[in-house]
Amino acid sequence: MGWAGNALAAGLNGRVVRVLNGDTIEVLRSNRAERIHLNGIDYSEKGHAYGQKAKQATSSLMFGKKVTLQTFGKGKYGHTIVDVLLPDGTNVKHTLVKDAWCWWYRECTPGNTMRETLESKA
Repeated sequence: MGWAGNALAAGLNGRVVRVLNGDTIEVLRSNRAERIHLNGIDYSEKGHAYGQKAKQATSSLMFGKKVTLQTFGKGKYGHTIVDVLLPDGTNVKHTLVKDAWCWWYRECTPGNTMRETLESKA
């Protein structure tokens, strides 16, 4: 059973071993790195304005840390879609949206007033 199937019962834990960009990371779990994508957000690509800074912001929040993953299945590119929670309970995507490093996809999360509030404050 993959990550998505197990996550419905409980959060999954792993260590962030690589940050590919502002919304895609690799997490080591059971000696295997899996590429995952943060749920419902997007950021400027590396070649665009602020893309490298968004990657650095994501990296500074979670690289090397043990995190809890709440999964939402697989995305169109086969990556596991997750919310990442830091050891103190901070939701990484909420921080990234609040700090204006990324924005949320309204199509993926209709009616999500928390992200809308965070984005408007940014």
